[in-house]
Amino acid sequence: MAVVSDGSTYAPKGKPAPVVKPGEFIFAAVGLYHGHIYGMCNGLIEAGGVLKSYYDPDPHYMQNFAKAFPGAKPVASEAAVLNDPEVLLVAGATMTSERCALGLRVMAAGKDYFTDKAPLTTLEQLSQARDMAEKTGKKYAVYYSERIHVESAVFAGQLIEQGAIGRVIQVIGFGPHRLGSSVRFGGGRPEWFFIKKNYGGILCDIGSHNVEQILYYTGAKDGKVARSHIANYNHPQYPELDDFGDAEIVLDNNATGYFRVDWFTPEGLQMWGDGRLFILGTEGFIEQRKYMNLGIKDSGGGHVFLANGKEEAYYNVNGKVGYPYFGQLILDCLNRTENAMTQEHAFKAAELSLIAQRDAVVLEG
Repeated sequence: MAVVSDGSTYAPKGKPAPVVKPGEFIFAAVGLYHGHIYGMCNGLIEAGGVLKSYYDPDPHYMQNFAKAFPGAKPVASEAAVLNDPEVLLVAGATMTSERCALGLRVMAAGKDYFTDKAPLTTLEQLSQARDMAEKTGKKYAVYYSERIHVESAVFAGQLIEQGAIGRVIQVIGFGPHRLGSSVRFGGGRPEWFFIKKNYGGILCDIGSHNVEQILYYTGAKDGKVARSHIANYNHPQYPELDDFGDAEIVLDNNATGYFRVDWFTPEGLQMWGDGRLFILGTEGFIEQRKYMNLGIKDSGGGHVFLANGKEEAYYNVNGKVGYPYFGQLILDCLNRTENAMTQEHAFKAAELSLIAQRDAVVLEG
């Protein structure tokens, strides 16, 4: 396995599992800045969606997208997408600070919105998104990919639903990523990625993945951030970058969660990050090794370890579980249901991430 450069290129492909007939669910893409847009579109297409059109103001992103999705049509403006009555949902991965504004325009145009994480960068934006969702009845869905687009994460949820570890009382997640460098320094990261008002801070950005998982696996509806920290330990060339962050959350059902995120994945690692998640229950525990198994070359992802009163087991679920979220989202849009993820859950994960970022103690930098 070649070294995977960074998480922005993570766009898994699964087995097609259509939930609709061809042409029954048509969507478009607007805002192609982040590579997650490829995974978002892949997931919807595998679930039976048809990608009709796409737009970004930067020709470079348009050209790259055209290579990946040659069957879709490039259009000359965002308005061409929003005014198309056939388009039911718009997927977007624009600059993080602009995702809410795009979503408000999409929803005002009578379409559902599917945004990359982090879905927004301020509590004011969150209030605007909540108001628009309530006003229009349209969805502000979020691509929390580290759960919905990772088979080990899906399988762990299924084990919990089956009662494999009893009541979940704690979730601990680690989300290391490989940083790379900015275009200015000869790398592939856009300049906006290193400006805090644009990306929102590390706990807002990649931390939102972990907050969502803590809420999901514990079954909590809400929580309080007990403590949080941020730092810039080793990147003085990017003074507005948080290269480390962590937080502890106490949930409304008395479970707890802790997560650590950072930009310190070493170059020698086979993957962009050794993402792991530990779930403690009253009757057992689960560990996920999401993208690789440390020290085992070409190990790939999908590693799940389970221990409970009956067994000690290892599962490799790579290629075996799939990604049901996308089909559920399509059917939710068509039937106005909330089986993929409730709107409040998506917003609550963002809210707690923003509070953790806002209240974080700055350790260094």
